[in-house]
Amino acid sequence: MMDVELCFEDGANEQRRLALPAEVGRAPEAHLQLKGWRVARRHARFERRAAAVFLEDFGSLTGTLVNGQRIAQYGPLAVGDQIVIGPCLIRICGLPAGGGPAAADARPSTHAGEPGDAIDSSLAALGPGTAAPGDARQAAAMLQHRKRLHAALLDALDLRRRDVSSMSDAALREEAMAALGALIAQDDTLPPGVDRGRLLADVVDEAVALGPLEPLLADPAITEIMVSRHDEIFVESNGRLARHHSGFSSEQAVLGVVERIVSPLGRRIDESSPMVDARLADGSRVNAVIAPIALRGTCVTIRKFPANRLGMDDLLRMDALSEAMATFLSHCVRLRKNVIVSGGTGSGKTTLLNILSNCIPEGERIITIEDAAELQLRHSHLVAMESRPANLEGRGRIDVRDLVRNALRMRPDRIVIGECRGGEAFDMLAAMNTGHEGSLTTLHANSPRDALARLETMILMAGMELPLAAVREHIAGSIDFIVQQARLGDGRRKITAIVEVTGLESGRIQTQELFRYMRGPREGYTGCGVLPESFTDDAGRPLLPAALFSQGGQA
Repeated sequence: MMDVELCFEDGANEQRRLALPAEVGRAPEAHLQLKGWRVARRHARFERRAAAVFLEDFGSLTGTLVNGQRIAQYGPLAVGDQIVIGPCLIRICGLPAGGGPAAADARPSTHAGEPGDAIDSSLAALGPGTAAPGDARQAAAMLQHRKRLHAALLDALDLRRRDVSSMSDAALREEAMAALGALIAQDDTLPPGVDRGRLLADVVDEAVALGPLEPLLADPAITEIMVSRHDEIFVESNGRLARHHSGFSSEQAVLGVVERIVSPLGRRIDESSPMVDARLADGSRVNAVIAPIALRGTCVTIRKFPANRLGMDDLLRMDALSEAMATFLSHCVRLRKNVIVSGGTGSGKTTLLNILSNCIPEGERIITIEDAAELQLRHSHLVAMESRPANLEGRGRIDVRDLVRNALRMRPDRIVIGECRGGEAFDMLAAMNTGHEGSLTTLHANSPRDALARLETMILMAGMELPLAAVREHIAGSIDFIVQQARLGDGRRKITAIVEVTGLESGRIQTQELFRYMRGPREGYTGCGVLPESFTDDAGRPLLPAALFSQGGQA
């Protein structure tokens, strides 16, 4: 028999005695039945092997944690071990005679508070009897020390009972460094060769800053950071994804970092609102998803932006477009043409929108509207507005569409919308048609034709109950050019096409391609030899030289 204490999320406690082998799950026939969406029908099993008690997870989606580490198999169990399955913490209170870690033929176990804690559990996926590499065992041991010191530091600072909002980041960090330094100085369980200065910095970063994300954010070569769960971090560098060796010490540490990101922005993330968009102080875009939506743990995605604002010359140097395309796009913005930047996720739409916005002449009043502020315009006469989610009572929500309507009353010369996702597309096109030419925006689409179809769908989403013919006429009369952006398989970002919207014919929006990016053996940019209809004066003479649109594309 095995004695356990069950501690539930609602505060209920229960003592149980289980006969081995014992299955844990949601099914009625389980020896220990637990309810909740995080518990599988057959979740895990306790069984006795060679006078010791082992725990095996049946491959459940949300997993089984032993002493804070997700396991596939673990053992031998010892009194005091803590097992988390769904909403229940199972604490081992008593084991059958001979069922402890001292059994002669049992695999050595490591437990919280002892040297080498959680090494076997963190490597459980290797299977019983598999020798762990020395560096992996050392990393697992240091992870446990970090977790222990992190909890001790939070207790020492007692952040819950203090108003840290009135403290500067530097003051809070200084106090945390002093408190943790005292804790480390009194700690006699740390290995003798450990770098205590590095350990102190890592734990303080995790407690009052962004933890292992700090060095990744400081690395200019990394463009995107993806936390899949607390111990899994991937980064994008030079267009390629790779697993990074760093990780958080626990799920609570990730949640703490997310809270520190979203709280200063007046946003929230909790079980009732498990998704949030936010930004960092340097303008990097942050998306976070927590349970119950994120089944494997808190997921954080950070899109970094260059510290130095890019210009058109930088795009030319990276071969993202040709000189003819750069000249043409600059003229489009200066001559107040309505431009949409279309592309897939991570293709560089926002970067291009930033660069195009900076081609707007000085002296014009610009209003930017975004879900999460990312644009970094250099203009002196700039008004930036950001949407707002609902508060705890479900009130106070302000959509992008509300901001677009309000912007029309603010005497704008240009309206720049970070991204069109819904009904605001109708109000944006209405503004373009009513004296606010030269507006810019982005949207998700894989081709210029798909971009037009998405615009139609978004306008219909606005609930105006317009016939499709009227919607298409509205689009054809508002949009001048579509710039298609793409990220290639090798990570390079290119402008693959520039298309002019020429009008409506037989109920279909007509377009003509001005520039395209050719793939294959003859890779490169080429003009299509067509002069844009909107670049003519009153006498019908072209405003730009025809050579700009030739196959050579140079004027």
